[in-house]
Amino acid sequence: MRKKVSYIVSDIDKALAFEWIADHLHTKIDLFFIIIGIDESELSKMLDSKSIRYYVVSDKKSGSNAAKWLEIIRILRRERPHAVHTHLWRANILGLTAAWLLRIPKRIYTRHHATIHYREYPSGLKWDKLCNWLATHIVAISQNVQEILTSWDKADASKIHLIHHGFDFEYFNNVPIERVNIVRKKTKLIDTSGPVIGVIARYTAWKGVQYIIPAFQELQKQYPAAHLVLANAHGDYETEIKNILQSLPEESYTQIRFENDLAALYRIFDIFVHVPTDPHAEAFGQTYIEPLVVGVPCIFTLSGIAREFIQHEKNALVVDYKNSDQIYKSIFFLLNNETLRINLVKQGKQDVSSFSIEGYVKKLETLYLN
Repeated sequence: MRKKVSYIVSDIDKALAFEWIADHLHTKIDLFFIIIGIDESELSKMLDSKSIRYYVVSDKKSGSNAAKWLEIIRILRRERPHAVHTHLWRANILGLTAAWLLRIPKRIYTRHHATIHYREYPSGLKWDKLCNWLATHIVAISQNVQEILTSWDKADASKIHLIHHGFDFEYFNNVPIERVNIVRKKTKLIDTSGPVIGVIARYTAWKGVQYIIPAFQELQKQYPAAHLVLANAHGDYETEIKNILQSLPEESYTQIRFENDLAALYRIFDIFVHVPTDPHAEAFGQTYIEPLVVGVPCIFTLSGIAREFIQHEKNALVVDYKNSDQIYKSIFFLLNNETLRINLVKQGKQDVSSFSIEGYVKKLETLYLN
């Protein structure tokens, strides 16, 4: 009889990682999802298409968090999974407490955040400690998260399993030109003659977008036709970012709130920039991996997973935190050094090859079944 595992996720519309996990795991274990939040999401549509069972604990229909918690208890009592694996804030708290109450043997949660509760929302620290206590196993997605769990949170080290995110390389590498052209049209970059500088980062202060914009403004003195694409363009720092953007000609940048086709989006970038403001800010940072898979030359600060494998002038260019001048000089240097661009792309592809979805799922399967 196959082991039964429940994934409990919250506040997700589309998430490639869960689509890949579900696609790979559902043939090996009896997998079902509990989705907290959105009634009909891209995730639920994908699960329908794969005939993978799921329940929706809806914000519209289920009322308070207490009502949602009781609904999750009813689902878990009826299903009696061998393990629950929770992801993201509400899922962790509601799912782990329900699973603990029902004495489900394996209570796993993935720590997707890093230091935000130490830096910005200290009231969240007590909930982190509760989740660490309720869980029988904690998935740390990077050495940075592992360090925060053990040295900062003082979590039980024996519970912690270092499992890096995995990526479906086929998704990023097999992109028809028609899809790329659709994204070019949406971003108004069909006829652009200048280099396209890409950023995929929420508008929150620690992502460092506010340091990229002045660098791009300086770049335009040498490359007047350059274009800046800002994807995931929303967040709690949006007002400040939009004020800084007023320094740029309106036609020189494009803001994208959300783009479903990430693989096509990366292919319109000549250079990709991701510059979090300190080494612990990113828990993982998928945008350290994805552009390297696609083959885009990158400029990074070292945070999250980048601290484990990114090396200056080997697989990317590394700049100091909060340094617009270094960002500008690195973009200019890359645009004028074709040999370096080729070498960075080649080495970057090699260095991210270990982050495969197959290896990731294998580690999860071991965690669930052993």
